[in-house]
Amino acid sequence: MGPGREAALTEVGTPDSQDLSWRPERTHTDWLRNTLVVSGPTEEVARFTAAAAGAGVIPWVLDLAALEEEFLLPMAAPQDGTAAIGLAGAKLLARRLREAVALNHQRALSRLDTDRSCPLDLHRLLPVPTALLKLGPEEAASRDWLLAHWGTTRALRHVEVLPGRLDGRRKKMAELRVGFWSADWSPWQAVLRLRRNWPALSFVLTPNYAPGGTEGQGGSANEASTSKERAPASVSRGRARRG
Repeated sequence: MGPGREAALTEVGTPDSQDLSWRPERTHTDWLRNTLVVSGPTEEVARFTAAAAGAGVIPWVLDLAALEEEFLLPMAAPQDGTAAIGLAGAKLLARRLREAVALNHQRALSRLDTDRSCPLDLHRLLPVPTALLKLGPEEAASRDWLLAHWGTTRALRHVEVLPGRLDGRRKKMAELRVGFWSADWSPWQAVLRLRRNWPALSFVLTPNYAPGGTEGQGGSANEASTSKERAPASVSRGRARRG
């Protein structure tokens, strides 16, 4: 932490301070349940299944000093103006949280080359550029790239293979059905790119907005040529499922 920011923290940490201009903006992430069904020739589905499996981790280079500061500031200067913990205690807790994040992240990175437990790893299929990985997940350029190429701003969570529903009479055909949670929106941009990269396969993405919500997001590979400027809703909703 720089001396200027520490001095500001010392001042703002006092009950009478009114200078809260540096307080970090808090953002809320909504998590959306989705189902992706990938179907097509048996060999091609098997090839996609192998390519999509990974650790489910984006190997960001974390700015741990900045992260520690983000932990510290809300504790030292809470929204209601009354700190529940002294400055020394807040600094100690922020450091412990930083160390925990660093340890967890390092453990996750150590699994990258061997862990294939996540059946739909977007970073394996559509890798985040190395230059952006070095910037970290909170930089505007990183978030903009994720929105433009994945349609969501974080790695998918709670990814699991679901029971298939493929008609057994369809010979030499296979299906991969995956359920997962995505941050703020469905990974519709990723699906568009996967349709282009795997033209022999069909991709049907169904977001669960609410009970009884739209089934949406089916379509053939030809529909993947939709303009990038099209709004997410035009991909996420209103498309009839094709058999």
